[in-house]
Amino acid sequence: MTSTGTTAGAAGSGRTADGLPVTRAEYCVIGCAEAWRGNGEVLASPMGGAIPAIGARLARLTFSPDLLLTDGEALLMGDVPAVGSPSEVTEGWLPYRRHLELVASGKRHVMMGASQLDRHGNQNISCIGDWSRPARQLLGVRGAPVNTLNNPTSYWVPKHSPRVFVEKVDMVCGVGYDRAAAAGPSATRFHRIPRVVSDLGVFDFETPDRSMRPASLHPGVTADQVASATGFPLTIPDEVPRTREPTPEELRLIREVIDPRGLRDREVRP
Repeated sequence: MTSTGTTAGAAGSGRTADGLPVTRAEYCVIGCAEAWRGNGEVLASPMGGAIPAIGARLARLTFSPDLLLTDGEALLMGDVPAVGSPSEVTEGWLPYRRHLELVASGKRHVMMGASQLDRHGNQNISCIGDWSRPARQLLGVRGAPVNTLNNPTSYWVPKHSPRVFVEKVDMVCGVGYDRAAAAGPSATRFHRIPRVVSDLGVFDFETPDRSMRPASLHPGVTADQVASATGFPLTIPDEVPRTREPTPEELRLIREVIDPRGLRDREVRP
């Protein structure tokens, strides 16, 4: 860790809506939604859990109205239903072959989960332990290499811990900045990891060596807390901003329109 740093607003937020305080899960939703700010007409693929799905819908309803959303199968949604509810308006058909075209052409921004993630953004969702004889078998490599080399790939981690944020991943599925650089221009041309969002904060790789740093910490979280929950040394600026407050309208959309069943609080408990 370069510096323990300080965090503005570390004591938490006093903002409320309808008499309810802003929860940690709602700050996570804001952190995820901001990943798609300014993306334009691209396919938003929130694959990591309920909170990224809520964040993508929030972005579509507010500052990124051109985002494309799917029903998770083969249809583009023309509306923005609550998470877990069916779409009532179909905007288009998106069969698997067309989905792959979007991936390969960079017209997609996916937010994946990560069983392990290292300082340069290498991601593992395949196995824990040696590949030839793993202690735990996970999802498998899936489409992670193609995602990371062809379109923006962000990550969502609901529980920030040294078991996830590790010095070295057991197997590389999603390609990080160091490995992309080692592979050369063909790998770095479209490689980009805009952000990592966890229950503690938002992180990016805007450092000289492309290592992970906190871009903002959620209210109530300190830099020391993040450092102790991370299995590699973090570059922490002297002053780390806090994750921005949701607006009253954003809170209304989250609570009444997008996630009235409160799925967000099951993923990150208040």
